Amino acid sequence: MQRIPRIDEATAPAKTAGYLDAVKKQMGGVPNIIGTMAQSSAALGGFLALSGALAAGTLSAAEREQIALAVAGANECDYCASAHTVLGGRSGLAADEIGRNLQGRSTDPRMQAALRFASRIVATRGQVSDEDLSAVRGAGFSYEQVVEILANTVLNIFTNYLNHAAATEIDFPVVKTGTPAAA
Repeated sequence: MQRIPRIDEATAPAKTAGYLDAVKKQMGGVPNIIGTMAQSSAALGGFLALSGALAAGTLSAAEREQIALAVAGANECDYCASAHTVLGGRSGLAADEIGRNLQGRSTDPRMQAALRFASRIVATRGQVSDEDLSAVRGAGFSYEQVVEILANTVLNIFTNYLNHAAATEIDFPVVKTGTPAAA
């Protein structure tokens, strides 16, 4: 049972209703995580602003989805694994790659470095080593992209933790994360 309920869209404050309408237009509906996050207009507004800013960054939609999948796997967030499996597919990722990404892996060496870096951010609570940073840089990521990998990782940690605390009901085809991959 969900522990933090979705906000009632019909009675949502005007500012929150505006955010929910924007999500509905973009996604065709309001996923449970967004409806739950809407309990705080400030949290929802901040999430949407950071998501939008990162969408305009240097990482592609597929790369952002791969990071989201790796973070969901590392944090054992079945809601985010389920949502980002759908969104990753829409961004062009193959099902077998999505499965690898949930384990923090990729067949592409450059993306593997990004996912390892994201997994290290989660595992070390951001206290990555010189070697971690050198490896992602050595794979061809600029400092700008490294910061965007970090920002996408942190954005997804927020959604993972919200889902854990709220016990958000999964409204996507369910994907179970199982045991996270070692970072």
